[in-house]
Amino acid sequence: MPRSVKIVPSSRPTPPANPLVVLVAYDRLCTFEFGCAVEVFGLARPEMGPGWYRCAVAGIEPGPLRATGGVQVLAEGGLDLVARAGTVIVPGWRGVEAPVPEDLCAALRAAQANGARILSLCSGAFVLAAAGLLDGRRATTHWRYAEALTARHPALRFVPDVLYVDEGDVLTAAGSAAGLDLCLHLVRRDFGPEIANRVARRLVLPAHRQGGQAQYVERPVPHERAAGSRLGPLLDRVRRDLDQDWPVGRLAVEAALSPRALHRRFREATGLSPGAWLLAERIGHARTLLESTRLPVPEVAAACGFGSAASLRHHFRTTLGTSPAAYRAAFPAGGSLRAAE
Repeated sequence: MPRSVKIVPSSRPTPPANPLVVLVAYDRLCTFEFGCAVEVFGLARPEMGPGWYRCAVAGIEPGPLRATGGVQVLAEGGLDLVARAGTVIVPGWRGVEAPVPEDLCAALRAAQANGARILSLCSGAFVLAAAGLLDGRRATTHWRYAEALTARHPALRFVPDVLYVDEGDVLTAAGSAAGLDLCLHLVRRDFGPEIANRVARRLVLPAHRQGGQAQYVERPVPHERAAGSRLGPLLDRVRRDLDQDWPVGRLAVEAALSPRALHRRFREATGLSPGAWLLAERIGHARTLLESTRLPVPEVAAACGFGSAASLRHHFRTTLGTSPAAYRAAFPAGGSLRAAE
């Protein structure tokens, strides 16, 4: 980014007034989705300060509760915890055909009415739908369950091929891993992109995944340190100076590699060609600037090395399916991240 650019923060994120995140546990618990929520909200993160989330587990029935993989869970409380939560997460559900207990539905409705955000991960959308929280709202779930969800709950507005949908106080994630995307999105909404990026880095995940659930991740996590000492520092430098031109010839000279060796090292380290990796880094930096600053689009383009606003718009449209202006307008108020806002 040019040293002369002054970053002016946009609307500040607002940490939740009630930091208690309650994870709903049930017999035949979906272990992976539960673990995703624990990883983001349940780990001690003293570096984040006193306003960080607190996490508790609410069992909807007496334990121990069986979980996928032979694991058992002993919840520390029951539905009384849901009533005290600022955020409630339903990590999957025990079966598409499995009925949802009315006392759970009532607890979720009461929590929402009391100001809590209600999140579902993967098949957890069936629980939110059964509680009536998705009526008239956009929602998503794993593509395998889309037909069943819409058939049983025609009042919801199903959004296909997205990673998650944010409707403000009700948020739904698609497949299992998309639960991490939604959890990171909530961190970003509450604490801003810098904090979300720090959490993502600890998870060894990209802060944003591009594309919908039917696609592969377009921006793999780079493992450049495994590619040798020459490439790692180069990638760090490129990230610091994305506003500069980085043709393959310059990258090869900086890494003291031949162009052919450079391509091979990039493929080994990131799964991408040098050009594709550079474009993904520029798009990612542009997203952060659009989320967290009021820089005009031409200045965002210059800071990210696109050269012109037209070039940024072209690559944004091609890569994310939206324009920079539309992306900024949709954040942080919420929307469907594919990006197809």
